[in-house]
Amino acid sequence: MRFYVRKRHATPAVIIVALIDVLIVLVIFLLVTTTFKQQQYMVKLAESSQAQKSGANDKGTVEVNIAADGKYSVGKLPKTIGDIKSELKVRVAQNPDLILAINADEKAPWGKVVAIRDAAAEAKIKTLIANTRQTARP
Repeated sequence: MRFYVRKRHATPAVIIVALIDVLIVLVIFLLVTTTFKQQQYMVKLAESSQAQKSGANDKGTVEVNIAADGKYSVGKLPKTIGDIKSELKVRVAQNPDLILAINADEKAPWGKVVAIRDAAAEAKIKTLIANTRQTARP
């Protein structure tokens, strides 16, 4: 009588090191793609029949944007009113003839515009510009 010895089959094993490598690559990909996201506020300027082309790109002009929800930004960077006040004071110290251009959305709270005007007065800015867009011609 012959007895057959059964060979034991090894149970399949999951290679943890390879899974960790894949996980690290996914985490790096996620980190890199989320850092490119920038906050941008869309500002729809109020219409005016007397609107002129803005000279906001001129040297010595600072543009402050006020979105419809009342959030402030200087350029593309979101700011608080305290940040804007301190930035205006620093820029006026560098250039006393600084011009402040306010781009307020037509639905922005009026109190936010007044707060920017107060910050400009506190920083001793002499010239304020309220940018508007040209009304559509029939």
